[in-house]
Amino acid sequence: MFARVVAWGFAAFLVVLPARLGIETDLLATAYMRAAVIATPSDRTDVSNQAADAATNKVEAKAESKAEDEIVPVAAESHAPEQNDGPSDTPPTALEKSATLDPAPPTVAPRSAAEPFGLVALPVSAGNVLAKWSTVEAAIRADDEILARCRDNADRCPPAAQNFLAIIAQGRAQTGRARVGVINRAINLAIQPMSDLAQWGVPDRWSAPLETFSTGRGDCEDYAIAKYVALTAAGVAPADVKLVIVRNTAAKQDHAVVAARLDGNWVMLDNRWLTLVADSDMPQVIPMFVLDGAGVRQFASPALAGAQHASAPASF
Repeated sequence: MFARVVAWGFAAFLVVLPARLGIETDLLATAYMRAAVIATPSDRTDVSNQAADAATNKVEAKAESKAEDEIVPVAAESHAPEQNDGPSDTPPTALEKSATLDPAPPTVAPRSAAEPFGLVALPVSAGNVLAKWSTVEAAIRADDEILARCRDNADRCPPAAQNFLAIIAQGRAQTGRARVGVINRAINLAIQPMSDLAQWGVPDRWSAPLETFSTGRGDCEDYAIAKYVALTAAGVAPADVKLVIVRNTAAKQDHAVVAARLDGNWVMLDNRWLTLVADSDMPQVIPMFVLDGAGVRQFASPALAGAQHASAPASF
């Protein structure tokens, strides 16, 4: 009992004295708790809990007051709108972009369809290919005169011209891809493959359609020349028909095919198969030259660096 009286007296002393001396009572919380320790065991727990609660409440109140003083200026700095007439130098974050900008569709570079294989071709002013093509164009014009007379008088039309006109008529009866496919198939079946050396005794000779149909034989450029003429005669726009020379990298040989443009895309007519093949699906070839009514052009492509030769091919 005496210990209890002494403890409560000392606690009262700690409460009254700081108020008179101007001492903050939270600094004496520890002393108050120590005074409570000397109380009797039955009262020691109550006194300790009361002291601990008082000290905790005092410290939390002071911490909250200090936190408010520190947080208010930061919040104002974070949320207050910045007055700036010019554009900000700080790039927007990904989240800001997604919140303010509509997603743009991906930009796809259009594939050029002006020439087969989507490549640029530069005019050729001299060379073996240009010389041969000029000679063949003259022979094609002579064939056109014969074909015109055959249309006027079929009785005096040579068999080769009749056969060639029959294929043109088959093409005219069709449209679009069917027209191109019919002519490709008919000419492939009308000519037997034979090299120029075996047929003419020379390494390379380009023949106009009626000469090829007269012999019924020819190599790849003879097939291609006949298809080129038949397609334009059957109604395909001249700008949509090209004779193309490629380098077959597998066989290491030059090869001639015809390119026809259908719905903005180029398909290839090859004497090696009856089906039409997209230019992008041509296997193991390097595009070299493109020929048409405008003359001869050479493909300007990094792929040309891998060709065996940059000059005109001597044989196909």
